[in-house]
Amino acid sequence: MSDGPLLFEIVEALENQGLGRDEYQLQRVIDVEALEQLVDSADPHTDLGIQFTVSEFRVLVTDSEVTVDRI
Repeated sequence: MSDGPLLFEIVEALENQGLGRDEYQLQRVIDVEALEQLVDSADPHTDLGIQFTVSEFRVLVTDSEVTVDRI
C-alpha cells in the first residue's frame, strides 16, 4: 500500500470511476479501519485480496493496491 490512509485510496479510486462522494456512504459498506489493520497485518508473501461492492462497483484491496471495476 502507499503511505496514505486506505480510506483516501478507496475514495480516490471510486471517484476515478465517476462515483461522487454523495452517491454512497462507505462506512455503511465496510469498516475501513478494520480493513486497514487486516491488510497491514497480512504476511507479505500471501496473496491477500479483500473484495466488496459499493453501488455498481467492485472494490479489490490487496497489500499493494486498490482497484475498482464496474460490475
